Amino acid sequence: MPSHAAPDGAPRASGAPGPRSTAAARRDEIARDVVGRRRELDLVLAAVTAGRDILLEGPPGTSKSTMLRAITANWGVPFVLVEGNAELTPARLVGHHNPARVLKEDYSAQNFVPGPLVEAMTAGGFLYIEELNRAPEDTLNVLLGAMAERAVVVPRVGQIEALPTFRVLASMNPFDDVGTARISDSVYDRWCRLAVGYQDDAEERAIVTVRTGSDDERLVADGVALTRATRGHPELRRGSSVRGAIDLVAIAHELANLGSYDGADGPDRPRMVLDAALLALSGRIGVDEASELTPEQVITQIWEDHFFSRPGVRRRVPTA
Repeated sequence: MPSHAAPDGAPRASGAPGPRSTAAARRDEIARDVVGRRRELDLVLAAVTAGRDILLEGPPGTSKSTMLRAITANWGVPFVLVEGNAELTPARLVGHHNPARVLKEDYSAQNFVPGPLVEAMTAGGFLYIEELNRAPEDTLNVLLGAMAERAVVVPRVGQIEALPTFRVLASMNPFDDVGTARISDSVYDRWCRLAVGYQDDAEERAIVTVRTGSDDERLVADGVALTRATRGHPELRRGSSVRGAIDLVAIAHELANLGSYDGADGPDRPRMVLDAALLALSGRIGVDEASELTPEQVITQIWEDHFFSRPGVRRRVPTA
């Protein structure tokens, strides 16, 4: 079995014990760049430090890539992102020879253009494949070979060995099966798997605050509440990630600066939040096929429930 050992100063070899205080200090340093997710961060960090590859399953916007970027930044290795789709062929993943130079010079190692897999291997980085189950089967077979051997053989170039910190990581959204393929047992057998769900209300408010720089706690709370409500709405098959709340709050701040919602009694905050929500959330939700509502109608319902359905709050006057 190939060694997964890392160079001096980086994560230790697979299975080798390390000082507990050093590992905890490294984890705490990485955690400063991640809001919440302490359990998940511990699990991911333990897996990659032990030399293992990991598959993260969960909806979009759940800090999967954020955790990985924080780890690679701490380790000082590249983070190579690849979108899994039908166009991710083996040649795109591994690399190709420059056609113009081949015509002029014939095939050689010098005119080989590395793909993301070879780039990550030679730099000792993390190769992160988003939406793994959208990639073609022959591409996955090439990937599995590289994971097993920590090396790939490129015609007319030779065998390319991976540096010790090279890892293969991937994500999948279990709630979206459009354009996806079934992942075989042999693929699952190569990865450690971690299910990642949405964060809680407090953590999502902290994320929105950090990402927008907003000091308006009420607006942040409204944005997160509206976004979270899309995930359990009976008319929706897909709700919005926290990215919807981030955009909602950012847009609402800019709308407030424009002053278009100012009235004799002050700013019409509910109306401003509604318009920001329509803009930020309508493209991120998926209405159930059996529903007769539009995304805008669903968002308006959620907004009404949030602002006008609490005890002691007068219902708004319906508008066209």
